[in-house]
Amino acid sequence: MDEKTEQLRDIFMDVSEDGAVTESQAAGRGSLTDVDESAIDDRLADVVARMRERYAFRTDLDDAALVTVVRAFYEGQDDAAIADDLAVDAETVETARFDLHLLRESDDGDADFDIAAFRRRTVAGATTAELAAEFDLDEAAAADYRRVVEAQAAARRVSHRFQSEFEDVLTDAGLSTRMTAAVRENGLEEATEDIDSLDSDADISM
Repeated sequence: MDEKTEQLRDIFMDVSEDGAVTESQAAGRGSLTDVDESAIDDRLADVVARMRERYAFRTDLDDAALVTVVRAFYEGQDDAAIADDLAVDAETVETARFDLHLLRESDDGDADFDIAAFRRRTVAGATTAELAAEFDLDEAAAADYRRVVEAQAAARRVSHRFQSEFEDVLTDAGLSTRMTAAVRENGLEEATEDIDSLDSDADISM
């Protein structure tokens, strides 16, 4: 370190009276040496179970498989890779992600129409056929975007509580959750701001 940095370090050490913080700072982040993988899975499974009690999940994946989806999602795997691990198709993984409120910026990022207007019409109760006609989409595409919007709205209603709980578990274990934090900052929160007035029944119960 240079002379100025060394002086600042000496001052800090004098004030703190020991080197505990400096030692903590020197320790590497993200080490899995002491992580109890079973305990992580149990905590993630608890969140999944509480979501299952609250929502009607639309896939046949059991809680253990859904924990795999959660962990793989936060590791940055795409739906196809997760599907290969679980021996299911990518659409099943996507549906499971939406059930778990795990959303990617790319889920609606390729929309070449007014996605904000699409959200408003979806929240207002438009049918898939009506959305397809109004936004010049085929019904399959309208249904896909509708699922994205509904997942966004469901996550928004609980203030992304369950996603935050997944991230808390993984952060406690020393795993990075920067990917989805960036997604929320850059996409999902901004994407749903325009439906706040329509989706005002935010649920803050535990």
